[in-house]
Amino acid sequence: MTSVVSEATEAAAPERRRLKVIPSAGDRVFLGLSRVGGLIVLAIMAGIGTFLLWRALRAFSIAKGSWFTTATWQPDAHRFGVAEVLTGTILIALIAVLVSVVLAIGTALFISEVAPRWLRAWLVSGIDLMAAVPSIVYGLWGKFWLQGHQVGVARWINTWFGWIPIFKVNGADPTNPLSSASVYTATTFVAGLVVAMMVLPIQCSIMREGFSRAPLGEREGAYALGSTRWGMVRSVVLPFGRGAMIGGTMLGLGRAMGETIAVLLIISPVPYVNFHILQTGAFSVSSLIALHYGEASPLGISALMAAGLTLFVLTLAVNFGASAIVARSRSGATSDG
Repeated sequence: MTSVVSEATEAAAPERRRLKVIPSAGDRVFLGLSRVGGLIVLAIMAGIGTFLLWRALRAFSIAKGSWFTTATWQPDAHRFGVAEVLTGTILIALIAVLVSVVLAIGTALFISEVAPRWLRAWLVSGIDLMAAVPSIVYGLWGKFWLQGHQVGVARWINTWFGWIPIFKVNGADPTNPLSSASVYTATTFVAGLVVAMMVLPIQCSIMREGFSRAPLGEREGAYALGSTRWGMVRSVVLPFGRGAMIGGTMLGLGRAMGETIAVLLIISPVPYVNFHILQTGAFSVSSLIALHYGEASPLGISALMAAGLTLFVLTLAVNFGASAIVARSRSGATSDG
């Protein structure tokens, strides 16, 4: 009996129709251009990586395993490595991100959730214009204004948190208000603050876009349940924009690691690894290339290409990670409410 019913049901069931989508001419052109553009970008990136690797082979063959452990930069003497500049690059980028993320999240929330409409447009335009300011302008601002005005903050951090190695300043007496302030200038901390202002616009734009796309139905549902504005932001906007916050942070980190002119104007290069962010003396990969490229020998050029390849790979890894996080985030979804 069961088999008869099953056969009758299968016979009565309609056949599943296969739908075939025929794209229009405009869709085919757009799809073709998008594919060509994507392939061109990948080809350019592969070409850059191949060129850097080819030019860096000589330096890698000499440095070998000491490339990441040597702080000295003397290519003509066959003693060179990126231990110092890679450490400085990462420290400057981390300081920049720690400062800029707080400002970016607060600014993005204020623009999307608090600011009136007439003020919102001005704030968005002003933040977007920050991205158009040349890096050398930020560098001059950091060198001639910020560097002197941050000494009090650096001295205060050293006074109360100097027991932490990263905040210790050798040769400074925090108990003496008349001690020289020169030990607190040209530091990783100052460079990080300047770079933070440079990466702030891109982070704020990404986060603002993510916050503004929080579904209206979920917002209204939170208010209907008696939530305050901050409660709605905490339970709806922030979880919805988590991917945008992480992605913006990572993209800002990738941008911070490649800054050159602004960092070069501020820092004071030292021939050793300096973990003390409040003490004079820092270096970065991009600044190393800009400082030594004009006078480098053929082996020195190869070593600089190797340093550039290291920064290129590190930046790509950060940006690809950010893209993966943004793609998997909930930002951009719609609500049924």
